[in-house]
Amino acid sequence: MEINQILSSQKQFFRTGVTLSVNFRIQNLKKLYSLVKENQSLITESLFLDLGKSDYEGFMCEVGLALTEINYMIKHLRGFASEKTVKTPLAQFASRSYTKPVPYGNVLIMSPWNYPFLLTIEPLANAIAAGNTAIIKPSAYSPSTSQLLSKLLGDCFNNEYVAVVTGGRKENSTLLEQPFDFIFFTGSQSVGKEVLRQAAERLTPTILELGGKSPCILDSSCNISLAAKRIVFGKFLNCGQTCVAPDYVLCHKSIKNDFINEVTKEITLQYGSNPLENSDYGKIVNNKHFERLCSLMSKEKIIFGGDRDYINHKISPTIMDNVTWQDPIMQEEIFGPILPILTYDNLDEVISILQEKPKPLALYFFSNSKSNIKTVTEKISYGGGCINDTIIHLATSEMGFGGVGESGMGCYHGKAGFYAFSHTKSIVNKKNWIDLPMRYQPYNRKFFGKLLKFFLR
Repeated sequence: MEINQILSSQKQFFRTGVTLSVNFRIQNLKKLYSLVKENQSLITESLFLDLGKSDYEGFMCEVGLALTEINYMIKHLRGFASEKTVKTPLAQFASRSYTKPVPYGNVLIMSPWNYPFLLTIEPLANAIAAGNTAIIKPSAYSPSTSQLLSKLLGDCFNNEYVAVVTGGRKENSTLLEQPFDFIFFTGSQSVGKEVLRQAAERLTPTILELGGKSPCILDSSCNISLAAKRIVFGKFLNCGQTCVAPDYVLCHKSIKNDFINEVTKEITLQYGSNPLENSDYGKIVNNKHFERLCSLMSKEKIIFGGDRDYINHKISPTIMDNVTWQDPIMQEEIFGPILPILTYDNLDEVISILQEKPKPLALYFFSNSKSNIKTVTEKISYGGGCINDTIIHLATSEMGFGGVGESGMGCYHGKAGFYAFSHTKSIVNKKNWIDLPMRYQPYNRKFFGKLLKFFLR
């Protein structure tokens, strides 16, 4: 079926009002939960084929988180979808004021290749919970997972409700030409700009989940060994292909040598003496990205790792030292298993530098200083992050996740996800048994003037 025909059928289906029923939404969320639960092995197999993810990592970082989000929406949906009464100004007596979340209608979800299952199913769960229909466009760079998503979701839902469109740039362009009611995009900044440009032509509301160079700052008070352990986990998870991975380390110069010793020790502990032979260590998604990463690896600055498997597109966890802001690796988001280390003398100088740079999707600060933590979290603008850890802030449905500025707009997860795919109507239900005359012409300034000022003070 052609893309415009799918969207047309979804528009007709949405207009029937079937998706407005909370029971209908919960029923389909339960179907989605069962679908994921029953096909875990197929999902992790496809993730291994696309990205070399082990079944453990595939469950921990994709399948398990997807199940958690769906379950959260099932448990909380009735509360999210209910009308909320708010206070009514005295001037509007007598009436009831309330807010009512309603679905946008027909939404487009464009998902990325680095977490191709999770970042498709999570926004889909939010879209279903909010009462929308959805067309999903998974990435062409993760073909096994994309094809599996197409099959599984096609077997579970009718196209008029949830449909998957596979393909590449041609399909992306065609989709962006359609009159959707809402667009949810996860991917690179360059593609995000094109999505927003196309959406602007139709004034389509859009959420962009992008990325950027997420800094990881260590001050002299931090627990160095624990910081190294958690940074290694966050940086080299999914072979560094995580939008909120620590992109680079800003380390106080007094602890740099100790940190390097600890981080190299941790890499060996977590990935073994030969990470390229570790079955739990993934691969770079394709040759294009593999060659891009190789071009960023300055041989004279590599102090650990740097091994490459050109056949299987693997790069071992790599540490680069004596890196400057002018080096090629600091000019773009790395999105791979290469960790540059920069040093600083004064935290205020770091804050000033980061305030001048594009706003990152995440920031991580390792410190035992309450005053330094307060300063960093207040003065630097970023999407979200962690104190004394990495990555884990996105693994909860109780907080919204999203970027700011160049790293994205809007957020989702849990309640924030429900409202991301909803429009909240503000409604006043005015009673008929009284009608205050002060607002109508001809104005009686003498009689109603003081009364009007009393109401509107």
